[in-house]
This record gives sequence, C-alpha cells and structure tokens, in this order.
Amino acid sequence: MGFLTFKGGVHPPEKKELAEHVPIKVLPLPEKVYVYTTNHIGAPAKIIVEVGQKVKTGQKIGEANGFISANIHSPVTGEVVEITKMTNAATGTKNDVIVIQRTGEDEWELIPNHGDYTKKSPQEIVEIVKEAGIVGLGGAMFPSHVKMSIPEGKKAEFLIINAAECEPYITIDHRMMLERSKDIIKGIKIIMKAIGVDKAYVGIESNKPDAIEEMKKAASGEPIEIKVLQTKYPQGAEKQLIYAITNREVPSGGLPLDVGAVVFNVSTAYAIYEAVEKGKPLVERGITLTGEGVKKPGNFIYRIGTLAKDLLDHVGLVEEDKIDRILYGGPMMGIPLPNIELPTFKGNNALTVMTKDVVPNRETYPCIRCSKCVQACPINLLPYLLKMQIDKREYDKAMEYGLMDCIECGSCSYGCPANIDLVKTFKTGKKVARALKGRAKK
Repeated sequence: MGFLTFKGGVHPPEKKELAEHVPIKVLPLPEKVYVYTTNHIGAPAKIIVEVGQKVKTGQKIGEANGFISANIHSPVTGEVVEITKMTNAATGTKNDVIVIQRTGEDEWELIPNHGDYTKKSPQEIVEIVKEAGIVGLGGAMFPSHVKMSIPEGKKAEFLIINAAECEPYITIDHRMMLERSKDIIKGIKIIMKAIGVDKAYVGIESNKPDAIEEMKKAASGEPIEIKVLQTKYPQGAEKQLIYAITNREVPSGGLPLDVGAVVFNVSTAYAIYEAVEKGKPLVERGITLTGEGVKKPGNFIYRIGTLAKDLLDHVGLVEEDKIDRILYGGPMMGIPLPNIELPTFKGNNALTVMTKDVVPNRETYPCIRCSKCVQACPINLLPYLLKMQIDKREYDKAMEYGLMDCIECGSCSYGCPANIDLVKTFKTGKKVARALKGRAKK
C-alpha cells in the first residue's frame, strides 16, 4: 500500500524508540518560572503585573499587544519577584521575562465563559482561544485566534490536523494521541465549528500504527478522516502536508487558506479543547526529553517557563564531556541552547541531548554539484545555486530563485555529501535580504 506524501525529502534515523513507548508523566511544579513576553510570533505581550504582586495559576500577566500577539499567563501560584531580560534562543535576542517564585500549590484562575462548545458561537470560541493565549504548539507559535479568524472574502473548506511528527526523536504528539485521543477529537470539532467547516483530516505518519488505530476509534462516526502519510522528513511541513493529503499546492508566497485549508497541530487541538471546555489558559504542555545524552528519556507535561536545566534534572544526563549539543526541538530544525539555564517557551515540544558519537562528521568540502540537495528539497529549489548567489551577495537573484520560499527544514544540509550547512546560509541570507528590502523602502 502506498502512503500519501510529497516530492523530495529525506530519511534521517528516526530515533523514536528512545521515548515512544514511555507514557506521559506530569512533572512536579517548578519552584520558579521565567515567562517570556515573546512566547509567540508577533508583538511581545504587554506586561500587566509588577514586582511583589501575588498571582494565581492561569492569571493573565501579559496582554496581547495587537492582533498578531498573544496573552501570557502565570504557570504557577506565587509572587512576581523580578522583571528582567534573558536570551531567547528562538529569536537570538534578549527579551523581557517575568520571573515568578512559586509559593504553594495551584490556585487556578480560569478563562471566563468556558464550557460546552456546542452552546457557543464561533466568535465566542475564538475569543476564549485568544483569552487563553493559545499558539501553534508544533513549533511555529503563531497565535491560534488569528488563524481561526477567517478574513472577509476568504472561506475555509476543510481543517487539517498535523500529527505527522516527522522530526527525529520527538514522540510527544504520538503519546498524546494514544493517551488523550477523545479530547483531541473534541478539540478538532471545536476548531471546525469556529472556522465553519464540516470536514477535517488528521495526517499521521505510517510509523505510528497504534496512534492511527486509536485516532480512528476516537473519530468513529465523526466527519474526521485519518490519513496515513509516508514516513519521510519533512512530512509535517505545512505546505507538504496539505499537498500530501489534498493534492493541492499552496502557491509561492501564499497561505493554506488560498487552497481552502486551515492547519493546526494535534497538541494545539488538545490545548483548544482544554481552554474552551475547561477554561485552562496555555500554561503547560507536553514535551519529549530525549537523545542519547539522556539517561531516562520520556514524555512529560510541564509548566511553560521552567528552565531547561530543571526539566533535564528529572531525566538525568550522561557525562558532560560526552555531550555534543542540547537542542530545543529535534536534530533537523532544533535550536541549540547556548546554556541550559534558559527558560522553555510555548513552542517547546522537545529537548534533545545529542552525544558526540551520534553527531555526523562536520568537516566540509567543496560542492561537487551532485544535485543531492536538489533531490532532497521539498520546495523544488536549487540549494547549491542559492548558496552560490548568497556567497556572492546576489540577494536579489537569490530571491528570484525562491530563497524566501525555503522552509529551513534542513533536508539539503542533511543530504549534502560535502557536509555543507546550506540551511544556515539560507537563514542568514533571508535575514540580510529582508533587511535590504526594508532599507530600500525607506
């Protein structure tokens, strides 16, 4: 049987076996949390608490500052002890952080007007999601209320739930589907009502047969179809997922809505269920703590804003001289931590500890024009040519050849026999190209 997929892509070692059979465990409450005001794409939240103020779990501590922004909430019951700046590995800049010392067990402040979604209007659902500060939990961190607000003149035809989890090592979405499938289906139905569609698809890679069966059972009798995808990276990339399931191609520079699709991550659907039906703001989420450098890999529910070090203390690390790097996320798209005394944020679905013996040889050689990067690229770009153009500072030409369409998945770098870090070049090139474009407009 052939599974649904897209052109290009690569097959890195999956390494799912380290944590995929470990049930989700709820971690103890942290003693202190550090909450970024930039826990999402868009404008930073506006701080609405002050040092010395007592706060409850779920209490709003930062307010969305514009349409593309998101609320932030206290992950614990305690006292605001500091407002400072800390490095945000996701942005590479120093961002405002609200530091809260826990003073006891949870005293919850829930979202008002939560309850049975069937008795709520689409607008009420979107407002609850906005109030709860929910963002994309697959890593993008785009505010969910914005995605659920369909612009005038546009119409969604169907919802796609991204449950591919194609990044190596990460297994938290897999475990969520096994252990919380019924609630995920409720979350899907809530999103369907909010965006006005009567059909949904859930895309799951073929390497998760138990999750496929569990989700099929939970979706029985609902207008929700489980689609089995080929196990290939980056199957979970938004445009590739849409093409695999619907055979529709999102145009260059376009959005999923241009082909009638709205896409949400499976864990985001669960968070939306928790907000709308239970009134819980987004203060906790699932994470996989994994890698050859972790003594006891597993899947956990943790409070957002916990330091990476505090999370890793629960699973133990091998000797420091054996560790090569620690990543927010997985090895393909993950962000290296400069140190583990940094906070987690809403998009953190994994901490992966890579040891030196599993990290490939990094010695680079000149490009031999073998075209393996072209074969690997899921966007049909010419990575070797883009790199030449960027190296020559021909940014206009690189943009003509699709630089801004690059999804930074790393497939080209992975497939390169010369070990050239192509994706690093493209990330830098895109930043420079944007800056030059912005300067030209002034």
